[in-house]
Amino acid sequence: MENRSWTRPRACANAGNCPEVAITTDAVFVRSSLRPDGIAQLTPDEWRDLVSAIRAGEFSA
Repeated sequence: MENRSWTRPRACANAGNCPEVAITTDAVFVRSSLRPDGIAQLTPDEWRDLVSAIRAGEFSA
């Protein structure tokens, strides 16, 4: 597996169940800290759309 620099939200820095993201020039990789082998790969456009939808509250219950 390729070495990636994973980051998590500041609010999650010391928690054990956090989303983690690794951004490269061609792709954005997303995983859960609980399941680090389960990695989703997104294009930069897909990542932008996902972040925009989250900020717009499209996934709120």
